[in-house]
Amino acid sequence: MSELSVDHLLGIKYLDKKDIALIFETADHFKEVINRSIKKVPTLRDTTIANIFFENSTRTKLSFELAEKRLSADVINFSASQSSVKKGETLIDTVNNILSMKVDMVVMRHPNPGAGIFLSKHVKASIINAGDGAHEHPTQALLDSYSIREKLGDIGGKNVVIVGDILHSRVALSNIFALKLQGANVKVCGPKTLIPKHIESLGVKVETNLRKALEWCDVANMLRVQNERMDISYFPSTREYTQQFGINKQLLNSLDKQIVIMHPGPINRGVEITSDVADSDQSIILEQVENGVAIRMAVIYLLVAKK
Repeated sequence: MSELSVDHLLGIKYLDKKDIALIFETADHFKEVINRSIKKVPTLRDTTIANIFFENSTRTKLSFELAEKRLSADVINFSASQSSVKKGETLIDTVNNILSMKVDMVVMRHPNPGAGIFLSKHVKASIINAGDGAHEHPTQALLDSYSIREKLGDIGGKNVVIVGDILHSRVALSNIFALKLQGANVKVCGPKTLIPKHIESLGVKVETNLRKALEWCDVANMLRVQNERMDISYFPSTREYTQQFGINKQLLNSLDKQIVIMHPGPINRGVEITSDVADSDQSIILEQVENGVAIRMAVIYLLVAKK
């Protein structure tokens, strides 16, 4: 397979296993590129990409911008907080105004689930979903799977537990889709109030005891509690949450095996994960950040190649 089966990256659920394999194979090449002394390639010298973020972002936005510049694309950064969106302009009008500047691709983060899908039906540019509400965050799931593959080999048959605020997490949903597609066994763990109803229908199991989850897994992907998406209290206190669902070095050392620790960031140190765990040799958090650039380079390159 030499090209993606899709024209946009809107969510993992629109990809097949061959798409993921192609993205990983391409990312392997770009990871070698970004570790050279000269880190740029002229591949997308005539391509213009607009990063349109309607929600705040630091790591994802920087990672996309770096990936685009490593490919020699021209980059436009657009922040909704400083735009005509504040004056009532619609999403389609905003994007069409940007596309009239001869933009080839749009990387968009939006608070509303399905915003990227909606946009892809109304504009001609390729769309990459950089996170839409609590729906999906496909490039994060791809870089997470890629990082597991790099550390443990084939993902098929591996046991992965996703711990924390599953209810509000687009990372959790995209990871479930990606991991199941590649044959991994997936559990989710957290307070019952932060586990979506009927999540078992996605082929995952629910575990409310963190120790049992850690004893079962090969990989623990720790998520932060997304307080900004909560309008009610889902658990009594942060202290109690940490006692029941936080990982510290003592707990990690008490397991009878070494497990891999991941986190999509930003980390709330001392809440879902302590500093000595985040900075330990079992953590691949910094590898995830590096792999994020290679994965995003691969996705951008493969989508532009379809044009």
